[in-house]
Amino acid sequence: MRVLVLGSGGREHALARALHRDPAVTALHCAPGNPGTAEIADNHQLDPLDPTAVTELAARLGIELVVVGPEAVLVAGVGDALRRAGVPCFGPDKEAARIEGSKAFAKEIMAAAGVPTADARVCETAAQVEEALDAFGAPYVVKDDGLAAGKGVVVTRDRDVAAAHAAACGRVVVEEYLDGPEVSLFALCDGQHAVPLLPAQDFKRAYDDDEGPNTGGMGAYTPLPWAPDGLVDEVMARVVQPVVDELRRRETPYVGVLYAGLAITSGGVRVIEFNARFGDPETQVVLDRLATPLGVLLQSCAIGGLDPETALEWRPGSAVTVVVAAEGYPAAPVKGGEITGLDEAAAVDGAYVLHAGTKLGAEGRLVAGGGRVLNVVGTGPDLAAARATAYEAVSRIGLPGSHHRTDIALNASQS
Repeated sequence: MRVLVLGSGGREHALARALHRDPAVTALHCAPGNPGTAEIADNHQLDPLDPTAVTELAARLGIELVVVGPEAVLVAGVGDALRRAGVPCFGPDKEAARIEGSKAFAKEIMAAAGVPTADARVCETAAQVEEALDAFGAPYVVKDDGLAAGKGVVVTRDRDVAAAHAAACGRVVVEEYLDGPEVSLFALCDGQHAVPLLPAQDFKRAYDDDEGPNTGGMGAYTPLPWAPDGLVDEVMARVVQPVVDELRRRETPYVGVLYAGLAITSGGVRVIEFNARFGDPETQVVLDRLATPLGVLLQSCAIGGLDPETALEWRPGSAVTVVVAAEGYPAAPVKGGEITGLDEAAAVDGAYVLHAGTKLGAEGRLVAGGGRVLNVVGTGPDLAAARATAYEAVSRIGLPGSHHRTDIALNASQS
């Protein structure tokens, strides 16, 4: 099987790594990829948001499966273009990708499918925002209706901050605050059936103890020792399958991964949001544990042949990933700093490094090219061991001014 992965971040490096391990994958390509994917795949410099460029590359390379990483690629209609060209694509078409591309559309789908979620109001004027803030009270939750790279949500007790975020976004969804821990669950879908992956938890705030601004994610871990029994079955029955059924009823079948962001509230499971792609950085730990070959699994979704009784195999133990971020991230990340110590980090037993925001600078030196620069993955027989391994590897990496959280999976490892 000849596979093309679209995207350039840590999620795409994790996807490429998992596909590289699948014996059925005979050729692996990334576009544009990054210096990490270049070690296991052929990188191609193109804009993945350009449907024509992507379909032409897929045709030239004889690609049999395209795996889409970023949400913006899906919302741009690249999946539609590939399917028209007869290329199997793991990733929903433009219309189905609105489940992430529009928070208001996601609420509409959930209402039609009877999915439990927070009460919400779609607001387009300042007056509507003020009324919604009055109705729901603090903590205030304000979400940009469109794509915002995982950073379009503000949760705050400061009403002025909430109102300012709404004014900066334009059309927003204001909703009630959901209490309880958050869980990410990915489900692989072929338009009719869905199969779950392991649940994971990520850490959105920039600093320890969930302080600081929202980010794209500063770390993640799996499995979740504290998760309620039967959680995955409940989410598949009450959330994922009803959404897949509703989209199919609307003649926009959902093909790809449906990412359900959940809150385990005092009143039960509630959906915070849906994403139309693999989450970042949760993918890095979930795919680490997956023993079932990934390529064949994703291709079966792309061609409509996913067996709903598929029993995935998982490696025993745990995985923890820690994000090493550039100085100034998320507000104004400093790019160009030289990265050192990757060989030393990879030498830690049970650890490896995924490239998230790196590039080759002068004289071929590896430098920071984005805000979230590296994903350092640690594995072990339990969360405490995986955590220790990840942080030992992080300690061997050098990047001037960089920062990372020190509490990823800490509480869960002590439970």
